[in-house]
Amino acid sequence: MATIATLKKGQRGIIREFSVDTVPLKLLEMGCLPGNEVALVQTAPFQDPLYLTVNGAHLAIRKETASQIQIDVITEQKSSPEGI
Repeated sequence: MATIATLKKGQRGIIREFSVDTVPLKLLEMGCLPGNEVALVQTAPFQDPLYLTVNGAHLAIRKETASQIQIDVITEQKSSPEGI
């Protein structure tokens, strides 16, 4: 199960689900909702908090909260040159 906390710097994912009881209302208001894209921009020196973008908005959230939000990781597919 992938969560926001398992993302590596530069990786992106689509928010799948989470428990409304464990995620602060402020994150929901800022667009941290199922179906929205999230990307890990950077982590603090001790890996907490995490600096993210969610649909273009920049957020910093605690790793504990990030581990409660399940995602589907977006894998980048490299395209091959034409004619090969």
